[in-house]
Amino acid sequence: MDALAELIALRRRLPYEAVFACRTAAWVHALEAQLIHPVEVIVPADASIRSRQGLTVRRSNLSPHEVTTVHGLPATSLHRTLRDLSLFYAPVEALVAIDAAVYKKLTDKGRLLADPATARGRRGSARLRRLVELAEPAESAMETRLRWILHCARLAKPQVQANLYDNNGRFLGRADLYYPSARLGIEYDGGNHRDRLVADDRRQNLLANAGFRILRFTAIDIYQRADAVESLVRTALGPRRRVA
Repeated sequence: MDALAELIALRRRLPYEAVFACRTAAWVHALEAQLIHPVEVIVPADASIRSRQGLTVRRSNLSPHEVTTVHGLPATSLHRTLRDLSLFYAPVEALVAIDAAVYKKLTDKGRLLADPATARGRRGSARLRRLVELAEPAESAMETRLRWILHCARLAKPQVQANLYDNNGRFLGRADLYYPSARLGIEYDGGNHRDRLVADDRRQNLLANAGFRILRFTAIDIYQRADAVESLVRTALGPRRRVA
């Protein structure tokens, strides 16, 4: 059974007022590549349904503008979903979803912060607003995670999806992250990475000849060797380029 069919089947067994929420809603809004388990729903405070294996039930009295329908499924609105992720999940997980929403042009920073669902004083809104300041139109979750490592290390904020050219104006490639002052590109090197910057030795030589340096990191680096990522980038930038 595919993910959409799974949610449709589950919806039939849930109370009418149940609404898919959090990371399940993020998948419904195409912010998650895969459906994450357990499935999460929001129900009214007085609903009798309880969490069980494979299902997490949260309680909140949603207003009409906080609920939408996608693929025939009731889900929290995009902005309410992002706020809930900021409230219930680690900051980097929420930032991944915010970056994806901005990249897909489903929203922008102004619209996100102006929505009543994210108004100041509501639970999770303060965390959301801090993350919105960091948001960029990243093409993949791993790019966001790589940028988060640099942010937590208090390194300067890099450009995102920067085009690189040689001195003759010839396009050489696009860097996931880029520090212009150091001519330093940083790449997530995944097996299915769509815009692989260094596709072959020839291109790598062209970049080197044009004065660019490229650091490439894998999922293992990002998940298990964040300190090594920080150290390599910090060294490449030099002490004068650290954030004070």
